[in-house]
Amino acid sequence: MSGHSKFANIKHKKEKNDAAKGKIFTIIGREIAVAVKEGGPDPNNNFKLAAVIAKAKSNNMPNDTIERGIKKAAGDAGNVNYEYVTYEGYGPSGIAIIVDALTDNKNRTAANVRSAFTKGQGNIGTQGCVSYMFDKKGQIILDKEECDQDADELMMIALDAGAEDFVEEEDSYEVLTAPDDFDVVRKALEDAGIPMLNAEVTMIPQNYVELTDETAIKNLQRTLDLLDEDDDVQAVYHNWDE
Repeated sequence: MSGHSKFANIKHKKEKNDAAKGKIFTIIGREIAVAVKEGGPDPNNNFKLAAVIAKAKSNNMPNDTIERGIKKAAGDAGNVNYEYVTYEGYGPSGIAIIVDALTDNKNRTAANVRSAFTKGQGNIGTQGCVSYMFDKKGQIILDKEECDQDADELMMIALDAGAEDFVEEEDSYEVLTAPDDFDVVRKALEDAGIPMLNAEVTMIPQNYVELTDETAIKNLQRTLDLLDEDDDVQAVYHNWDE
């Protein structure tokens, strides 16, 4: 069971998210709208919508807010014109960065993402220039303090449902799945009453890079902050070992 859990980073991100719930809920609302347009309003028959709902719940979005978003999206399906775009590039010291965005104006989004890289002394690259350094996985993080079951029981539930790996860390458990198996494993944990701190299909670095140069750290943080502030940006993946 190889360990690459970044529980502290996830907690940090969730704290930032909690301080900006409006932005997070707006981002998830866009994802719900696109998922409903592409596959309909029933999560039992729409894998993408089920995955977005799991993400919404892990970000503490109330059920009634989720349901309103689905109903609104179903009614406005013909008017949804968002599309997914992905950018890849390098931050200071060659840190690999992937940016997923959902936008109604690709020119605006491309300009904003390019500016974020440039202001942090990085640069946008071509498609595929860094994504080979990451593995696309379903990732579910469980907080030990919130789990009544012991590690062996949790591991068996996850593995029996189709998980690829189960990692025990000091304060958390990490469940990894193939992207196509994510929803089945997530649902098995949910049905077993196991609370999830974070649940999403994500990009996990194969290796992490440490930065010791203060200027490089400052520049990289500037890029990440600017991307975080952009409403079009849905997710940012990097291999910086914070």
